[in-house]
Amino acid sequence: MNFLWNCLIGVAIGSGAILPGISSGVFCVIFGIYEKLLDSILNFFDDVKNNLKFLFPIILGAAFGVVLLGNVLNYCLYQFPVQTKSIFIGLILGSLPALFKEITKKQAFKPRYWLFFLLALFLGIGCFFLENTLSLSATLENVSFFYLVLCGFFMSVGIVVPGVSSTIILMLFGIYSVYLSSVSTLYTPVLIPLGMGALLGGLFFMKLTKFLLNRFYAPTFSCIIGFTVGSIFVLLPTFSCFFDIILGALSCVLRFCGWFYFL
Repeated sequence: MNFLWNCLIGVAIGSGAILPGISSGVFCVIFGIYEKLLDSILNFFDDVKNNLKFLFPIILGAAFGVVLLGNVLNYCLYQFPVQTKSIFIGLILGSLPALFKEITKKQAFKPRYWLFFLLALFLGIGCFFLENTLSLSATLENVSFFYLVLCGFFMSVGIVVPGVSSTIILMLFGIYSVYLSSVSTLYTPVLIPLGMGALLGGLFFMKLTKFLLNRFYAPTFSCIIGFTVGSIFVLLPTFSCFFDIILGALSCVLRFCGWFYFL
């Protein structure tokens, strides 16, 4: 059961790496594995057996999500945007009780933590408006190997930091269209250097995030929640009927109930 569940989480994480405006880190936070995932990757050789048992189904699911189900979710977002986005928003809102409980896991909540939450929230909203102003400019012919490695390095911020979309970063570097076409055709001359950069950047930013969690746990996790809530503005649909509101509310309730079971 845990293997299948972690595979499904991996699918969501992989899909978040390619869908516009959605962060893989948000899915890690939604499903309550964010800090455990950081620990398992950064301390992999300290307990290879258990870390591999936890990471393997997630990696397997993530690969499946990128290659196959990313297209399915992309189809759902374009064909049924309100319903699909309502489910995602419901998942995020339904996760908030568990997330706020995490802040008090190591120390009592203090009013100043709201400042970190609000700062990250406004940054997340700012990323949403920034993404809407960016364009896709590069082509396969005018990007170099080392430039792709650099893009992959900074792309990893969107993978590690919840609420910061990799889409935004790739658009800033002007290669989002190159990235999408390469994923759909499995074009390795682009995917390999991007993957190398993402691996290096992922390790760097995970170490940085883990350092901040160890030294400033509550403020850092408050920022993580703020970025996660900020991602709602990326997903916010225009509700066309009462059913769409019910669907979003239902997913929120289901996630809230799932919080008691899985977390």
